[in-house]
Amino acid sequence: MAKKKTGGWAETLKTVVYAALIAIGIRTVAFEPFNIPSGSMEPTLLVGDYLFVSKFSYGYSRHSIPFSPPLFEGRLFERLPQRGDVAVFKLPRDPRQDYIKRVVGLPGDRIQVRGGVLHINGQPVRREYLGTFPPNGDEMRALFRRYREVLPNGVAHDILERGDDGPLDNVPCMQEDRLTGRCVRLGEFLVPANHVFAMGDNRDNSEDSRVLGAVGFIPVENLVGRAEFIFFSIDADRASWWEVWRWPLAIRWSRMFSAVR
Repeated sequence: MAKKKTGGWAETLKTVVYAALIAIGIRTVAFEPFNIPSGSMEPTLLVGDYLFVSKFSYGYSRHSIPFSPPLFEGRLFERLPQRGDVAVFKLPRDPRQDYIKRVVGLPGDRIQVRGGVLHINGQPVRREYLGTFPPNGDEMRALFRRYREVLPNGVAHDILERGDDGPLDNVPCMQEDRLTGRCVRLGEFLVPANHVFAMGDNRDNSEDSRVLGAVGFIPVENLVGRAEFIFFSIDADRASWWEVWRWPLAIRWSRMFSAVR
């Protein structure tokens, strides 16, 4: 009887170990789940969205592995993102933190934001006004202007702007007026080799590559993967993820299994 009991525990332990190894393998080479904790990517991603990120999209680096062990440098099977990709990356100044933003600049690109309008290699990116966000004029939130932005490669996505004269609407600023604090001389960001430039879709509420001391240019090695689709979404104002009894009224059913674009 004792041998059978020991054998049973051994088999159970073996099954658990195998399952853990399979889960780690899938998370390392295929897909990894992430959740959205802030509104910096609205309206594309909302607080309470849960999504899968493809780990194979850009190849593999040490950051593809849980806890980012220093096993090797650079990337294996490297592929650069395309402009418009929504990518998860390790924050350059603190690789323990995961950020998610939209890639708008590739190595060698010249990036500038002038009056809220993104410029890539000296050309303004076209944007079209779509209305306010939220569209119902929710009094509990400040209204934003919603635009459809079309990048040079044809990728279109929506962005939010509270206005076009905020601190990040004219960058990089080389000189400010001492009295008004407004930018009077603009420069350009030159994206270094093996780096990308990323911005949040909520342009006035995003700490991204425009802030060199906080995020800055993102090493290609720090890319974790590309956001692919939302598999679950819940309105945190109505229910927490563990309040299952409130899910029927809190789940955003229309966002389930929708692609991230």
